[in-house]
Amino acid sequence: MVNDSTLLLDVDGVSVARVERPADGRRRVLLITADETARVCPACGVFATRVKGSAVTRPRDLPYGESGSEFRWHKRRWWCREAGCPRRSFTEQIPQIPAGARLTARLRDTAGRRIRDAGSTVIQAARDLHLSWPTVMEAFHTQARDVTEAPLPQVTILGIDETRRGRPSREQDAETGKWRLTRDRWHAGFVDALGHGGLLGQVEGRTVADVLAWLAITSAPGRGEDRADAADGLDSQGEPARPPRPGPHRSRPPPSRQPPLEVPRAKGSTA
Repeated sequence: MVNDSTLLLDVDGVSVARVERPADGRRRVLLITADETARVCPACGVFATRVKGSAVTRPRDLPYGESGSEFRWHKRRWWCREAGCPRRSFTEQIPQIPAGARLTARLRDTAGRRIRDAGSTVIQAARDLHLSWPTVMEAFHTQARDVTEAPLPQVTILGIDETRRGRPSREQDAETGKWRLTRDRWHAGFVDALGHGGLLGQVEGRTVADVLAWLAITSAPGRGEDRADAADGLDSQGEPARPPRPGPHRSRPPPSRQPPLEVPRAKGSTA
C-alpha cells in the first residue's frame, strides 16, 4: 500500500497504515509489512505460506520534528514448513529493520556517518540522535570499515610525519630481565601530501623500520611511479632527523681574488 504518508516516511519494506497523536504529543506511526520477501525463511530461503501469529515491535528511527515519532510495526510470525529446515518459525524482517533490531538501519548509518564524514564527536552524535555512546561508537566502527578497507588512492607525494601521543609503556622480560617497549609514545602517519587522499595510515613508532614495515604490508600508493617522499623527523635510530650544519665554506662567501686597487699618487710625493 503506497500512500502519501508512506512516501514521506521513505522506509523501504513497510507502509504507513495510519498516524496517531497520543496525549504526550508524539506521533505514533503504525506500520504494516509491504515487502513479500519479508516472509522468506532466513534459514532455508523458502517462502512461508502458513501464518503462526502476529507481533508488534517498536524500532526507533531518525528524529522527525520537535516532538519526535514512534514506530509500531505490526508484523506476522510464520511457520516454515520445509522438511529439512532447522528453523520452525520466524517473524518478518526487512533490510531496514532486521529481526530483533531496536534501531532502523538508516539511524545506525546516520550515527556512524556523523562521526566519519561530519567530524562530530561520539557524545554529540549520541545526544543529537538520542542514542547511547556504545551504540554510536559501534555504528562508527561499521562505517569506518568502508574507508579503512578501501584501496588507497594513488598519490604523487607521500608525506610522513611523526606524532607524539601518551606515554611509553615498558615491561620486563621474566627470563632475561631486560625491559622492552610495549607501547611507543611516537606514531608515524602517512598522508597524501599533494592530493586530497588525506590520512592514508598510521603506525606505532617512528623509525625507518616502522615505516618500511607499513610500506611492506600496504599497497604503497604511487609505488613504481615517479613520486617523492616528504619525511619529517625520521631516522634509522628513531631520533629527529636534522639537516647537516653548514661548514665554513658554506656559511661565508669565498675570498675575493681580484687584484688590489691602486691609489694614484699626487705629483711631487715621494715613496
